[in-house]
Amino acid sequence: MPDLKQHFQRYTKYILYLLSIFVLGWGFTPYPAVFLGLIIGSSLSLFNLWLIKKRMERFDRALDQGKKVRSLGTFTRMASAGFAVLIALEFPEFIHMISTVIGLMMVYIVIMIDYFIQQFILSNKREER
Repeated sequence: MPDLKQHFQRYTKYILYLLSIFVLGWGFTPYPAVFLGLIIGSSLSLFNLWLIKKRMERFDRALDQGKKVRSLGTFTRMASAGFAVLIALEFPEFIHMISTVIGLMMVYIVIMIDYFIQQFILSNKREER
């Protein structure tokens, strides 16, 4: 379980860095709707990451105790994605829809990039030995 917490902390840090860049883009570029969509999507993506982490911890405790677990919260994560899309549909002049959807996928992009970085670091450590 400590590995899950390390991954979560690393992913959270990366998403918060991206969110700060998106806020700067929202404030200082001529594309505020695009960056606001990225901010909303990435914020809910971070919420979904936190939610799956909590559910995985609960799942791990239930397995240790021999109990059953109902689900990992797929419906809740889908509902939050639907909420982001509804917000973008309600205010299309302020929030760009496609950037909102890209923001919803931001955690998955961060996870893939982090995986490749970690594999690169691990392969460099092996070569040093």
